[in-house]
Amino acid sequence: MKDIFFDLSVRSVRLNFLRSLLASIGIVIGVVAISSMGMLGTNMQLIVKDQLTTGINTIAITPDVVRAEPGASVSSNTGITDIQLREIRDAAGINEVIPIDRTNTQFSIGSNDGRGSIYGLDPADIKNIMNVSEGSTIRGEGEAIVGATIANRFNLKIGTRIKIGEPNISVTRPVVRVVGILSSVGLSSSNGINSDNAIIVSDTWYSNQFGGENVYDQVNVNLKDVSTLTEVENAIDKKVNRNKEVVRISDSSSRITSVSSTLSSLTTFILAIGSISLLVAATSIFNVMMMSVSERVQEIGILLSIGTEKGEIRRMFLYEAFILGIIGAVIGGIMSVIIGYSVVSAMIGNTSYFFLPESLVYIPAGMLIGMIVCIVSGLYPAWRASNMDPIDALRNE
Repeated sequence: MKDIFFDLSVRSVRLNFLRSLLASIGIVIGVVAISSMGMLGTNMQLIVKDQLTTGINTIAITPDVVRAEPGASVSSNTGITDIQLREIRDAAGINEVIPIDRTNTQFSIGSNDGRGSIYGLDPADIKNIMNVSEGSTIRGEGEAIVGATIANRFNLKIGTRIKIGEPNISVTRPVVRVVGILSSVGLSSSNGINSDNAIIVSDTWYSNQFGGENVYDQVNVNLKDVSTLTEVENAIDKKVNRNKEVVRISDSSSRITSVSSTLSSLTTFILAIGSISLLVAATSIFNVMMMSVSERVQEIGILLSIGTEKGEIRRMFLYEAFILGIIGAVIGGIMSVIIGYSVVSAMIGNTSYFFLPESLVYIPAGMLIGMIVCIVSGLYPAWRASNMDPIDALRNE
């Protein structure tokens, strides 16, 4: 059965089309803001989770922090010793154990200076944990492979020579020759090696130049079976940290939890900012509905005087608020796909996760919130219209 009160609401929107459209624009902006920000935050989380998960089979072991006496500063262990390395190997069993040396220092490429991490690894281990995109891996002394960030920044090519260390007039700095350039890893560097901004050299060359032989800054354990992660971690902890905690054991799962929690909080904060636009829209819709009630006082008086129930009057104005919400939500939903895709592409540079359900769910969610805001904004005007005195309404000019 046709609802005459819905027709009256449609007529009101049509007669005041420009005003209604302008009011709906607030809803459009609110829907787009919530949907776009939600999709941006979700895409960030999905990308980070995926990249960190690629290295979830790696356990990173580093020297634990040693706290000095009260009042003294906090210091750290000098490194993981050869004895501790043997204990880690025993506890790791069949899994691959990779000792890593690391320092941060200045380097020079021609007349250009830079700063980054220098990693010393056994050449046999490098090919197992790093992907060389150009050139080859290290085969001997004086050779190095460089990260993608350094290679791009300094426009490096195979054969380029790099001076390592702080400039010193009285000391000749050691030189390495670039034999390979690594693929970019970005956030997927879950093994504790920031290879994008690093220079990788052999462990023997590193020891000759920086010392620290038989003491390592980090030890990685690459698991053959990821399901044994907890078992291996417990075995290493029991073997090495017998009397006190001397090494810190971590894996990608803990980093995933930490990063996900941070990004989730960030997404919530971003959504809260986007929701402010809906508060503005609610004010606009409320204002339009109050104007509609004021302009239709005599119409309301006539309807009430011929026996129209208060609930039907309320429904008529709620219909009008619902129509405004539908217009804003549909336009906002369509624009959210376009604008959201553009925002994700511009700010993240990766849209491969955009059309996943976890991302797209923010569009209907934003539309639903927009319509609810409209209906809530129309509650008071509808109540006010239904509670008018018919006589007073008919006297209104």
